[in-house]
Amino acid sequence: MNDTLQDRFDDVRRRIGEACARAGRKPETVRLVAVSKTFGPDAVKEAAECGQVLFGESKVQEAKPKISMCPGHLEWHMVGHLQRNKVRDVTRLFRMIHSVDSLRLLETISASCQETGSSMPVCLEVNVSGERSKFGMLPEDVPATLEKAATLMGVDIVGVMTIPPFAEDPAESRPFFKRLRELRDEWHNASGIELRELSMGMSNDFEVAIEEGATLIRLGTVLFGERKAALKPVDAEPIIES
Repeated sequence: MNDTLQDRFDDVRRRIGEACARAGRKPETVRLVAVSKTFGPDAVKEAAECGQVLFGESKVQEAKPKISMCPGHLEWHMVGHLQRNKVRDVTRLFRMIHSVDSLRLLETISASCQETGSSMPVCLEVNVSGERSKFGMLPEDVPATLEKAATLMGVDIVGVMTIPPFAEDPAESRPFFKRLRELRDEWHNASGIELRELSMGMSNDFEVAIEEGATLIRLGTVLFGERKAALKPVDAEPIIES
């Protein structure tokens, strides 16, 4: 791994550009979500100084105090498993949710957003691999969810997300990324919902995901290093930018 965070961001951006070139895509069609879970506000601030604006968190109890201590211009996405009793906080802290894995959760998000008159872009998490250890809807359940979503206020389904089985060889993730893209196209054609976002690809396989159409890649370790122990909530003054 390179020496500085700026070096790591530069290297990842180079790799994104090369993957896009191989796929005949423009680099601006891929957005990098810097997943800062277990890293504190100082790491986020340093990443922001490297030009990163979009960050991802996976635990509400960690994100809630952290976001308040980070620069205010940043955009935050919820990328981890979400319980319905945490939805109210999430709809007030985050700009997008990647991990909606049930119709009940979607309905809870809708109700929360209606309280504030807001609208939340969401991706449906799809368990393409069928692993029992993975969260996500089964592919066969997605069409009915899309149909129901058309009647819900306050939520906007903008795409789909998946996490393939971990493999040392990134090429082993390709069939799962390709399958999600194919399913997305089928669901778009059947429902008329655009589903423009494909949230797929993490530190070990993001280049393959880009080659298969990813528009949002969720990277943590390749940027910030190995995960630390989960952060405990900390009381601190928010960062005020001059």
